[in-house]
Amino acid sequence: MIKINDLNFSYKRNKLVTNNVNLNIQKGYIHGLLGKNGTGKTTLLKLIAGLLFPDSGKIEVMGFNPQKRQVGFLSNVFFLPEEFDVYKMSIEDYVKTHAPFYPNFSMDDFDDFLNEFEIYNKKEKLTSLSFGTRKKVIIAFGLATHSKLMILDEPTNGLDIPSKSQFRKIILKAMNEETSIIISTHQVRDLHNLIDSIIILDEGNILLNASNQEITSKLYFGVATEENAQSDILYSEESISGNVFVKENKENLESNIDIELLFNSVFQNKERIKNLFSNSNR
Repeated sequence: MIKINDLNFSYKRNKLVTNNVNLNIQKGYIHGLLGKNGTGKTTLLKLIAGLLFPDSGKIEVMGFNPQKRQVGFLSNVFFLPEEFDVYKMSIEDYVKTHAPFYPNFSMDDFDDFLNEFEIYNKKEKLTSLSFGTRKKVIIAFGLATHSKLMILDEPTNGLDIPSKSQFRKIILKAMNEETSIIISTHQVRDLHNLIDSIIILDEGNILLNASNQEITSKLYFGVATEENAQSDILYSEESISGNVFVKENKENLESNIDIELLFNSVFQNKERIKNLFSNSNR
């Protein structure tokens, strides 16, 4: 789906944002893009979407060069930025204006997604809606385009707790084997039980790019009261259930990913994690 080789990009007068990034992103997965604020997540997404152009290196998305902005590329990519402006038009007029650019757009699915978000009046002006409700409309539209690549930058910002649950539900509804969804967020709890793959970015470098299955095959997430918690611990912290930890999974034990623990363990053991997952970023 996406192949990135030796990618470099910098804004004028600023430090390098992406530094020789190499990354493969497969179709059929929901990818979580994680990183601290200011580490280049949004920049990387804009480069993939063809909204920014690399200084050097190569990006290939579905066989297209995003920089060329070809119709076959644009009609199969939907990008939701964290912040966006809306014109003084109704929801139905927004759809009439934008849907023709997406040949796979489904009005039935759009209506279904709006209903999931409890939005029932398509004659309402977008400018009269709260920011969170506007975002739900745009998310519903984006998923209804059935684009092969959907890029969502901080999609749960502005959503209340029930809406976040609805968001996870409709994302799973829209997903299929030919689709790739990239969700960038710093609210890792919002991705719980949703993503299939995790990418962690740090200062323009990829620290981790692995599927959930690969992560749990190489790392074990547990509680320190367990007998097997005595060695190879990468990270631990106190919790209500006890001293939770991440360790190398040398015993091939089964566990469930804790995204926050994974994130913290990666940043405390950058080189060790990169070596452990050395084949994941290629």
